[in-house]
Amino acid sequence: MLLNRDTAEGIANGKITLVLRRWDVPRAKKGGTQRTSVGTIRIDAVTQYPADYRVTAAQARAAGYPSAKAAQADLDRRPAKHTYVIKVSYLAPDERQALAADDHLTEDDVEAIATRLRRWDAAAEAPWTHEYLALIAANEAVRAPDLAARLGMETARFKRRVRQLKGLGLTISLDVGYRISPRGRAYLVRQGTIKR
Repeated sequence: MLLNRDTAEGIANGKITLVLRRWDVPRAKKGGTQRTSVGTIRIDAVTQYPADYRVTAAQARAAGYPSAKAAQADLDRRPAKHTYVIKVSYLAPDERQALAADDHLTEDDVEAIATRLRRWDAAAEAPWTHEYLALIAANEAVRAPDLAARLGMETARFKRRVRQLKGLGLTISLDVGYRISPRGRAYLVRQGTIKR
């Protein structure tokens, strides 16, 4: 379930308590969690309705819309078999931010990162982790589709891989594109990939 920054911030500050979606099959599960740009949210409940369900004014307001009409117009742009009303709450800040800011790497830290990257490279058809890190380091704030095109890769797959790197605290997502985090830069310097 993708959430834009405004929605994530609304959930974090308590102004948004519902997310409205149209899907053929459920993509959120009660009790699940999801990382967002502002922290981790919890899925408190998922209610499935038929596709032609009309959201109420109260549901629309809880989802951050000014009116039921605006919420319905947004939902109607995505034809699907079901309408989902998902109750959400803010769980915790995103620990990746603190991790990304930590550029004091021990030998054990460097080895742990390297081991994880080697594992991801070995599981892929070709090594990719250092190529992605070097590409992002040299192209801060460049759109993901543009970076993916340089690699001859589908944008969605490229973004999934960058999220893996972000999970290790090596990259930071910007409003447009990415940049190498202080932790990522320290790692790349230690590996000799880039200069300090």
